[in-house]
Amino acid sequence: MPADRGHDEGFFGERVASVYDEHAAGMFDPAVVTPVVDLLAGLAGRGGALELGIGTGRVALPLAERGVRVAGIDSSEAMVARLRAKPGGEDLEVAIGDFAGTRVDGEFSLVYLIFNTIFNLVTQDAQVACFETAAAHLGSGGRFVIETGVPDLQNLPVGQTIIPFRADPGGMGFDVYDVVNQRFSSQHYDFVDGRVEAHPVEFRYAWPAELDLMARLAGLSLRDRWANWRREPFTGLSRGHVSVYQKP
Repeated sequence: MPADRGHDEGFFGERVASVYDEHAAGMFDPAVVTPVVDLLAGLAGRGGALELGIGTGRVALPLAERGVRVAGIDSSEAMVARLRAKPGGEDLEVAIGDFAGTRVDGEFSLVYLIFNTIFNLVTQDAQVACFETAAAHLGSGGRFVIETGVPDLQNLPVGQTIIPFRADPGGMGFDVYDVVNQRFSSQHYDFVDGRVEAHPVEFRYAWPAELDLMARLAGLSLRDRWANWRREPFTGLSRGHVSVYQKP
């Protein structure tokens, strides 16, 4: 399960940052990005937006091009350096730090955390703190938007813990689930010049209902939930969700 940006500089350091945009090229396609920016721009209005895990600016830069004041938080200096090198990247205010607890100046009408990145926080305490951080940056009536996958446990037969997601000449990958502790490890193996490069990434998954409870603890309430950025209905078969929480 890929993610836009985690909070671990050890994984999202120079090695990953140098090839991130190329490896995630499909996620930069305007057909993918435009619905995201359309929805976020409408929610932000004139109040400004804060992206948690801003990374290389896949969404932040086109959102700023819409006239939205965009700021960000990210722990990876290497990822942010790629953002800064792009047109408009130097104009964005970006704080370096763990997005679960780092604060920036000002108040926003929108905070957003997308592309499964909430799962990069590998403890429940960190995820709860992330909701509190989002709420602290929001003005009255502000929204916190999360996009993430629904845990893929329906594909696990009883007793099985591994779900493969890639097998091609360039590499292979599989997720290893720990259903007792709501953890999974995404194992990526790339075949490069006759050798194998391993890139494990750790996650903690959470069900939508658990995220709703985290929101309540932070003083937020669920306003909308869709299956995707096109606002299609969320059902029991949806593989992901876009959830919008609101501050009173």
